[in-house]
Amino acid sequence: MYAMQYEITLPADYDMGIIRDRVATRGHALDDRAGLGLKAYLIRERGHGGSPVNQYAPFYLWRDGGAMAEFLVGGGGFQGIIADFGRPAVHHWTGVACHAGPARGTTPRAASRRVTPLPAAEDPGALTALVAEETARLAQAAGRAGVHTAALAVDPRHWALLRFVLWEHEVPEDEEATERYEVGHLSSPHLADVSVGRHW
Repeated sequence: MYAMQYEITLPADYDMGIIRDRVATRGHALDDRAGLGLKAYLIRERGHGGSPVNQYAPFYLWRDGGAMAEFLVGGGGFQGIIADFGRPAVHHWTGVACHAGPARGTTPRAASRRVTPLPAAEDPGALTALVAEETARLAQAAGRAGVHTAALAVDPRHWALLRFVLWEHEVPEDEEATERYEVGHLSSPHLADVSVGRHW
């Protein structure tokens, strides 16, 4: 599993209805995409839910790296983003764990993201222990009411851990999140094929 996200931050006075219309009219294009676990069409609107920015920030879980590469540089779809917004930096993470929640059969309307720096430690076992602890927390969190999907992934360039959760309705107030999003659409053609649990 590979997680991927790009963030398109828009002007403060930007009409986010334009993005919502884009999602409504184009969102189904990846509903049957080979190799795609899910694409969540994420939106943050300035002043709503505590967001400081207007942002379109699609999030992906890919079943395999080849499908992700074909999408990005093989003419497989990313050229539409480049044509309309320029070429954004694409963040990507290697999958650690993924779980289906009790609301997997519903259409999620919200998402939360938490990015946590992984501190340097002299003990090489400290990193393994920390990730194991976060993996156990993810499994527990995935059982909460309203959870559609919960995923954990690592960025080994910047040494940060990503926790991403899709929610049936709103993100609970007590959820530790660095970002909260509205989900405009979910494409999930091969989500059932993404391995459940820890990925090693």
